[in-house]
Amino acid sequence: MNHLPLIIKREYLSKVKNKSFIVMTFLSPLIMIVLISVVAYLSQVNNDKVRVISILDESGLVADVFENTDNTIYHKLEDMSLDTAKEVVTESSGYGLLHIQNNDDVNLLSKGIRFYSKESPSISTISNLEYQLTKRLTRLNYKNLDIDIDKIESSKINVTIFQENFVGETSSTTDNVIKLIFGGAAGYLLFMFIIIYGNMIMRSVIEEKTSRIIEIIVSSVKPIQLMLGKIIGTSLAGITQFAIWLVLGSILLFVVSAILGIDMSQMQTPQQAMIEQAMDNPEVNQKIQEALAGFYNLPLTNLIVAFILFFISGYLLYSSFYAAIGAAVDNETDTQQFMLPIIMPLILAVYIGIFTVIEDPHGTVSTVFSFIPLTSPVVMLMRIPFSVPIWQQLLSLGILIGSFMFTVWFAAKIYRVGILMYGKKPTYRELIKWIKY
Repeated sequence: MNHLPLIIKREYLSKVKNKSFIVMTFLSPLIMIVLISVVAYLSQVNNDKVRVISILDESGLVADVFENTDNTIYHKLEDMSLDTAKEVVTESSGYGLLHIQNNDDVNLLSKGIRFYSKESPSISTISNLEYQLTKRLTRLNYKNLDIDIDKIESSKINVTIFQENFVGETSSTTDNVIKLIFGGAAGYLLFMFIIIYGNMIMRSVIEEKTSRIIEIIVSSVKPIQLMLGKIIGTSLAGITQFAIWLVLGSILLFVVSAILGIDMSQMQTPQQAMIEQAMDNPEVNQKIQEALAGFYNLPLTNLIVAFILFFISGYLLYSSFYAAIGAAVDNETDTQQFMLPIIMPLILAVYIGIFTVIEDPHGTVSTVFSFIPLTSPVVMLMRIPFSVPIWQQLLSLGILIGSFMFTVWFAAKIYRVGILMYGKKPTYRELIKWIKY
C-alpha cells in the first residue's frame, strides 16, 4: 500500500485543478444565491402589496370582526345593493368584495357568503376570511343556543400523554417528530452525496480508461490500490467542494443582502403571517416549548459520531460499486444496465426509513434493514435518534465495514480486468467470470 497516498494525492489534485470542477465549485453557490436573492426580492415586493377588500354585510353581524393589517385593508360598504357594491369595487380597482346576506339564522347565513373578484383570490386570503367568519358565527350560534361560551372555553381539557421507558427516559410525540426530522435529514444527505459523488468516481474511471492513461498507471500500481486511491481522492475533493459551497454561500448571501438591501427576515408570506397569529395561542406556544425540549433531549454526541462513521462507511461501500461499474464499461451510456441494482437499495432504504421507522423504529423491519449493509447507512441513521442500543450501532457498523472490505475485494477483481477491456459491452455473466480470475 506504499503507493496509496500518492494515488490519493494525484486523484485529489487532478479533481480540484480541473477547470469544470473549479467553475462549478464557485459558480454553483453564486447561482444559488442569485436565485435566493431573486425569490427574496420578489417576496419583499409582494409583501409591499396592499389588498383592499370591500365588505358588504347586510346582516350587520360580522363586518366588525375584520381588522386592518399591514397587507390587507378592509373597507366596509353600507346602504347599497350588491350590484352597486360590485361597481364600486370594480371602479376603485379593489382586490375583491365579500358579501354576507341578511339572514337571522346563523346556519343559513354561513351558506350565503360569497367573495367576488376580478381574478382568482389567493388561498391564504380566503382561508383567513373563512377563519374569521367561522370564529364569529360559531360564537353567535353558541349565544343563540344559550350556551355559555366562557364555560365551554374553561371546560376544554387538553390531554398530552408523556412517554417513558422502564429505565426512566421520557419523551413525547413532539420529541419523536424532531427525531424523525434529524434522522431523515441525515439519511437524505447521505443518499444525495452517494448519487452525486459516486457518479463522479464512475465518470473519472471511464475517462481514464478511454484515454488509455490507465494502462500506464496499472503497470506499476496494483488495481486495488488504484481503485481505493481514486475513491478516497475523489471523496476528499467532494468534501472540499461541499465545504467551499457552505463558506462561499454564506459570504455571498451576506454580501448580496447588504448590497441589494434585502432583509431575509422580512421574507414573510401570508402563510407565515397566519402561523404567527396561531403562535399567540397558548397551546401553540406549548408545542414550541416541547419542540425545543425535544431538540435538547436528542443524543447529539451519539448522532454526530454515528453520522460521521455511517456516512463515510456507506459512501465508501457504494463508491466501490461505482468504480467497478466505471471499469467495466467504455462510456456512460453502458452504465445504465448496472445502475439499477445500486440505486434500488438506496431508494428502498429511504422509503423504509420514512414509512417504517416513523411508525416503529425498534420493530423487526426497521431493525433488520438497519443491519443489511446496502440499507443500514440510511436506516440506522434514521433509527439512532430513537435511542438505539450502542451494541446494535456497533454491530451494524462492523457489518458495514466488513461489507465494504469484501466489496472492495471483488470490485477490485472487476476493476483489474475491466480497465483493460475495450469495445465490448459486458454482461453480468462476464462480470462473474472476471471475479473468478
